[in-house]
Amino acid sequence: MNVSVNAVTQRIANRSLHERGAYLDLINGAIEGQPPRHKLSCGNMAHGFAACDADDKQTIRLVNAPNIGIVTAYNDMLSAHQPFADYPQMIKDQVRSLGATAQVAGGVPAMCDGVTQGQDGMELSLFSRDHIAQATVIALSHQMFDGVICLGICDKIVPGLLMGALRFGHLPMLFVPAGPMPSGIANSEKARIRQLHAEGKISRDELLDAESASYHAPGTCTFYGTANSNQILMEAMGLQLPGGSFVNPGTPLRDALSAEAARHITRITALGNNPRTLGHTLDERSFVNAIVALLASGGSTNHTIHLIAMARAAGIIIDWTDFDELSRVVPLLARVYPNSQADINHFHAAGGTGYSFRELMQNGLMHSDAQTLWGDTLADYCVEPQLHNGVLGWQPCQQASLDKHVLATAAQPFDQEGGLRLLTGNLGRGIIKVSAVASKHRRVRAQAVVIDDQHALQDKFERGLLDRDCVVVVRFQGPKANGMPELHKLTPLLGILQDRGHKVALVTDGRMSGASGKVPAAIHMTPEASAGGPLAQIRDGDWIDLDAVAGTLTLDLADQELAQRPASRPENFGGTGVGREFFAVFRQTTSSAEEGASVLFDGGTSEPLQTAANVRTQVST
Repeated sequence: MNVSVNAVTQRIANRSLHERGAYLDLINGAIEGQPPRHKLSCGNMAHGFAACDADDKQTIRLVNAPNIGIVTAYNDMLSAHQPFADYPQMIKDQVRSLGATAQVAGGVPAMCDGVTQGQDGMELSLFSRDHIAQATVIALSHQMFDGVICLGICDKIVPGLLMGALRFGHLPMLFVPAGPMPSGIANSEKARIRQLHAEGKISRDELLDAESASYHAPGTCTFYGTANSNQILMEAMGLQLPGGSFVNPGTPLRDALSAEAARHITRITALGNNPRTLGHTLDERSFVNAIVALLASGGSTNHTIHLIAMARAAGIIIDWTDFDELSRVVPLLARVYPNSQADINHFHAAGGTGYSFRELMQNGLMHSDAQTLWGDTLADYCVEPQLHNGVLGWQPCQQASLDKHVLATAAQPFDQEGGLRLLTGNLGRGIIKVSAVASKHRRVRAQAVVIDDQHALQDKFERGLLDRDCVVVVRFQGPKANGMPELHKLTPLLGILQDRGHKVALVTDGRMSGASGKVPAAIHMTPEASAGGPLAQIRDGDWIDLDAVAGTLTLDLADQELAQRPASRPENFGGTGVGREFFAVFRQTTSSAEEGASVLFDGGTSEPLQTAANVRTQVST
């Protein structure tokens, strides 16, 4: 194993001893009562199977065959989740063939960031993850189930489902994905048209035509954002069948993989001969493997928040220093839009997860001995699925990349590092994704342009106030302020300024996912402005130095002068309308971004940075 990967893994294990021990005690206590249905009274049981047919009722009441709980995020507005409509019946049919039963335990909400980008609804997006976790817990709280299948793909849905399922970690759980839509128009063309519209050179109708040609069918969006990052992470953690994340919906191979997942979950319950549990399977090695897979593929920065929250649900504490140290030794093996022009279908065709994992494991960068829910260990995931005469099987992954512009070797990577850096300085701690940022743009020193709302940037752009070198500071966008929406509207405008030859950067306590692209963006700044962070004290014209190479972010102002400046405040913390007022309690109680931005856990970092004064005394951390 790589020395740094081992060291980070051991540090996480040591840091998590107390919390992990408490978590294992929780699920071990539940194991003693398996199968859970033994705890139910006759009245409880009768309510639980009242709507089943006679055969399923008899099977469930005997308590000697698995009953699988399905938690679904199906809706037919999200292209990624629309294929799930028929999955529950398919799962029931498959498990019945093995003498088991399945029931839909409950549904969870699934919102789409693509629909809500730049809209008020985006302020509900991040908190929907914790709401989904709570809904998953409610669904499974009936204690009718011996195993769990989760149907979810997109941004906050997979993390929320896993967080909730981990509270029932004494059971096995598998994700069953639906796959990405076929490729639409080229990503380079999509980006070109978006920029033309931002410059006012084409109409809204022309933009909508292009977007519709890109997002055009059932399945996950094909760019490499959070949804597709979720899929790679779930495979890296052994929670999905290997090689199945990016098989398109409605294909024979997709159907065969989904059916096999349904059958497999029945084989690994406590009632079978090969019992597994979710909570014991996932340990610190699993989460390090997930971080490594994220870094090597250039995945979404949202997972610097979500992975922390998911790990916390298993009693494991990780922080941004762990991400940073791993990124410095993990090579970038994939180039997928927005880090290049290829989409996720091209990644899958070039070799996909099996090839990537093998490269990483052979170079000591992933824990091949980490346990999985399929196979025995992650070493079994260096394969790809195939149908032979209608029968599903797996064969060893290919030895060489089929497209060296999309997938590289560890010996000759696209970059020696994973492209994610921790930034520290007198403005706090933040994350920057540099895998798509050219080397010449990785250091920017310029004067601040301060706004408190992403929509204000358009006005300044149209008035010509940004036609110069600048560091755009967008503050009061953190979880406590307005729920930490993604700030996608900034990307085209900042890209235009950079193309005009200006040195441009972004600094924000909000999120950007993978959409920051070619412009250097310091995101997730902690402490956020609304929690006493120094972003609230920046003024227009202040000089800011962002150095992604050195990992520093500095406001050129003496500590004493900064401390004496009054902090600005937004007009309001969070708004009303589209239900935002219902989430006020989330904004009041959430942890920081580095602690997972969660209302479910009290944070995990040993030295949480909560005030501007703390930042000034911990610049060297």
